[in-house]
Amino acid sequence: MKKIILTTLFLAISALYMNAQELRCNVQVVTNQIQGTNKQKFTTLQRAIYEFMNSRNWTSHVFNNQERIEVNIMLNLTEEISSDEFRGTIQIQSRRPVYNSSYNTVLFNYLDNNLHFRYIEHETLEFSENQHLSNLTSILAFYAYIIIGLDYDSFSFNGGTEFFQKAETIVSNAQNANERGWKSFESNRNRYWLSSNLRDAKYAPLREFNYRYHRLGLDRMGSRPAEARAEIAESLFLLQKVYREKPDPFMHLMQVVFDAKSDEIINVFSETNPGEASRVATVLREIDPANTPKYQRILQ
Repeated sequence: MKKIILTTLFLAISALYMNAQELRCNVQVVTNQIQGTNKQKFTTLQRAIYEFMNSRNWTSHVFNNQERIEVNIMLNLTEEISSDEFRGTIQIQSRRPVYNSSYNTVLFNYLDNNLHFRYIEHETLEFSENQHLSNLTSILAFYAYIIIGLDYDSFSFNGGTEFFQKAETIVSNAQNANERGWKSFESNRNRYWLSSNLRDAKYAPLREFNYRYHRLGLDRMGSRPAEARAEIAESLFLLQKVYREKPDPFMHLMQVVFDAKSDEIINVFSETNPGEASRVATVLREIDPANTPKYQRILQ
């Protein structure tokens, strides 16, 4: 009898881990700028998005509970167009643990200013990979695949390709949508350009940077800090290559990298030798001129 109980318990625990989804997503819906309305529906919306992101199987792979990708999503709703139509922004951040440390590194830190959707309280959030059913779920699924793709790229060279393809399909399906954010001509910083850059061969060095910076660099900082730091320094030349070739007038993905990594890069090289510090600072000032004053800290 005791053996049967232990076996049942083991199977139950195994099932729990086998069914663990890919994302551990925290969701916040902020409505400070919307006055005089039923706030309960926003609480319901927050719970619905939480369940949509965390309960769905986004891949065919098995994730252990501790392997789930840490994600924060904040919807800042600034306008209630009607009782079921809203406009605002969505901020997405994802992190991954650094090997043999308690540190989590930011992979993606992105503000999307084109959040516009309809939602009826208690309605089921439905999504299809084959058609654009809802702007809200298409946006959420798009970023789920971007997050997973970037995470896979950071562990294996070009490991996230299939997920970037799925994100690109969502963009294609939404080309006839009335809402903004899906089309090339609307903006130089939107979902179209993010997906396009990630799939463009001219941006392949940025994806190689993601792998070398994280897997060959940060993940070895605990055991071989000098070698790891040197690898990270070398990986910056991949960004420089893209910057100098300027494959399109926007280079959206380059800015996405620096939004996630600029402060961390400074911290990585805060304890390096003067020669390496000078070389890194020179590259960073060239390829991310907006943050030139910040990169001076590497030389101090």
